[in-house]
Amino acid sequence: MGALSPVHLIAILVVALLILGPGKLPETGAALGRAIREFRHAVDGSDDAPAPSPPSAGQAAVSPTPADTTVTDRPDDGGRTGLG
Repeated sequence: MGALSPVHLIAILVVALLILGPGKLPETGAALGRAIREFRHAVDGSDDAPAPSPPSAGQAAVSPTPADTTVTDRPDDGGRTGLG
């Protein structure tokens, strides 16, 4: 018994396609990739995000401003007031 050959990999892919269907297969692959990546990071003990470096003296620190949004409690009625 040796390593998996391309024929074996194709057979596994066909079985996975039949079981999961074409819609769920990309989701499952992405979830499996994330799980493997998280497992490797947990085993290595490394962090995903490096420590932020402070801005240099020549650069001004710019804080992001929130977007100007307005929330209304009622839908737009096209100018009608409903009084009549």
